[in-house]
Amino acid sequence: MNYELIKVCGMREAENIREVEALSIDLMGFIFWPKSKRYVSEKPAYMPQKCKRVGVFVDEDIDQVKRIAEDFALDFIQLHGSESPAYIFQLGGLHVIKAFNIATAEDLELTKPYDGLVDYFLFDTKATLPGGSGQQFDWNVLEAYNGATPFLLSGGIGPDDAERVKSYYHPKCAGFDLNSRFEIAPGLKDVNTMRSFIREIRVQEIE
Repeated sequence: MNYELIKVCGMREAENIREVEALSIDLMGFIFWPKSKRYVSEKPAYMPQKCKRVGVFVDEDIDQVKRIAEDFALDFIQLHGSESPAYIFQLGGLHVIKAFNIATAEDLELTKPYDGLVDYFLFDTKATLPGGSGQQFDWNVLEAYNGATPFLLSGGIGPDDAERVKSYYHPKCAGFDLNSRFEIAPGLKDVNTMRSFIREIRVQEIE
């Protein structure tokens, strides 16, 4: 186990945000893609103070991304569309996570134009629409990844995957992304289940 970061994505409800933040996570994601079930249409009454804020976008207008980044005091921009390296340059120095949908080792070739250009890649399960599908892909495919950019592993990680997460190793795996399989409803996380999972993978007590 070589990762450091735990990211929880798809947050929206103020009290749920507060409770999940208390689990000592590192990154919290807010989805600004209107077609998502977890779309954030207005700022929650509470925003996290102790973990980094991540805004998730899909082929959004750059000026709109910058406006939301300022309004929500975002620490990272996560891009789930077909955004080009030129698009990322135009973000003007904002920290970026670029997501890629992975099914085979050939899909990893898509990362090469972005290697060294963004802070992290996020490897998710290939699906019809952008964003999470709740399904897992074969993590063994990532053995073919030899880029310089660290990555977060996403895609259907759930409460029953603690041992798999604990035993997973890749020299560039920086952390894991948790979302739909810890939900009671879209955008509402089961805090008790998530607490147990994080306690198990980090082998530490969480208040």
